[in-house]
Amino acid sequence: MHAAVPSDPPLPALASEDCALCRKPPPLCICAETTPIDNHVALLILQHPQEQDKTLGTARLLAHHCRKATLNVGLSWPSLAKALGRPADPDRWAILYLGSAKAPPSQEVVVLDSKGSPSGNQSLAGIEGIVLLDGTWSQAKALWWRNPWVLKCRRIILGPRQASRYGRVRAEPRQDSLSTIEAAGLLLSRLESRPEIEEQLTASFQLMLDRYRQAKITAPKRDWRRRPSGKPPRKAKR
Repeated sequence: MHAAVPSDPPLPALASEDCALCRKPPPLCICAETTPIDNHVALLILQHPQEQDKTLGTARLLAHHCRKATLNVGLSWPSLAKALGRPADPDRWAILYLGSAKAPPSQEVVVLDSKGSPSGNQSLAGIEGIVLLDGTWSQAKALWWRNPWVLKCRRIILGPRQASRYGRVRAEPRQDSLSTIEAAGLLLSRLESRPEIEEQLTASFQLMLDRYRQAKITAPKRDWRRRPSGKPPRKAKR
């Protein structure tokens, strides 16, 4: 979910335009291969503006997959209801927490209290939706602090048993970090007791990664001797 890299390796120039749905170049678009998922627990994906054009981002793919999913790009919203575009009770929503707490080895989904410690009540019964913050680690933290209403939602963390499928393609800040689509798959499958949701979302993510690797994309080497403006760096004063 939170990939700590400045940018994805760029795709080579293409004559065709990006897909209007997923906004990915033709080699990476898998919209035709995706099957709609009738999820019962709703998803609200808040995407940082700087994340929306990332080649390997998964927020739009996730929103395209799930029937009950809302994707908003921005930095802040007055309330959960405003972000969703409909009435909503924050007490019946949960948010994927950004703290340093880690889930016990035996638990994949852990409910935290307001202090960031495992809650005495681990039940998620009655949860209507999940808020996912999409962006790098620092971007997700910015979204957290710019939206005070998230503090009213129940906090959860994940303890995935497998590392993110991003692998070396896109670096993650923590070993237990997942892409947005992987996190949603794990959460929905556990909350709804429907393992097929995770399987379906993971398969789509893997297909996108396979096509990315097949394109043999390499990141250009950055010349640190040149400034973005094209001007040489200033000499340090002695």
